[in-house]
Amino acid sequence: MVFRRLSRWTIALPVALALAGLSGCGSGAPATSAAPASSAPADGGGVKEVTVFAAASLTGTFTELGRSFEAEHPGTTVRFNFGSSATLAQQIVQGAPADVFAAASPATMKTVTDATPASSPTTFVRNKLQIAVPNDNPAKVDELKDLADPRVKVALCAEQVPCGAAAVKALDAAGLKVKPVTLEQDVKATLTKVELGEVDAALVYRTDVIASAGKARGIAFPEADKAVNDYPIAALSDGPAGDLGKQFVDLVLSRQGKDVLTKAGFEGP
Repeated sequence: MVFRRLSRWTIALPVALALAGLSGCGSGAPATSAAPASSAPADGGGVKEVTVFAAASLTGTFTELGRSFEAEHPGTTVRFNFGSSATLAQQIVQGAPADVFAAASPATMKTVTDATPASSPTTFVRNKLQIAVPNDNPAKVDELKDLADPRVKVALCAEQVPCGAAAVKALDAAGLKVKPVTLEQDVKATLTKVELGEVDAALVYRTDVIASAGKARGIAFPEADKAVNDYPIAALSDGPAGDLGKQFVDLVLSRQGKDVLTKAGFEGP
């Protein structure tokens, strides 16, 4: 799991130590740094900060929206933690400070809202799978059933994360059994296996194929319609940024937010 932000950011040592035992996303690296962060209050003077935990597939779009939010709220910094929704949910439940949670499935959102006071989650986009293959497609993959060929090296997301759960649904709908050579902890790590040529194919979100900017190509398949993921977002009531968290959610739900997300390949709810 890697924290990304629009300017250099770390969080306090106690939180880092509390989260160090959690699984990372793909690399197994610690989720946090040990250096102390600014303690400036969100509703007072000094630098204001909004901490957003978001599914890895939202990396590009939310980073863009974060820049817009900072421009519209001078003196405010948006900090992001992108990764597997399941891992992010567990971090929040175990006490990681967050103002907003944007998940890639209602189930992972429910993990948080069952344990933490939050605004009513709103589904803001939907996403569906594609088969991602290297540009030269060495295994000549054309459709979903090709992934069941034992000669084809396949990467999937782990079943406990939303992209993995969607892959299971799609494969079940097709009546296929696939033995992946690797199970990754988020969709970005899964697609990276294709981009590096380490596997012949992977099941990832259409938006991630688009975001790869030509490093991989996507193949649509009909069973993807039976495994569409809804993405909910909520402001966490106990978040340190107070009302700024709700304001970030409002931006995501606005026409501007919808335009950014649609351009990236997400579908409306």
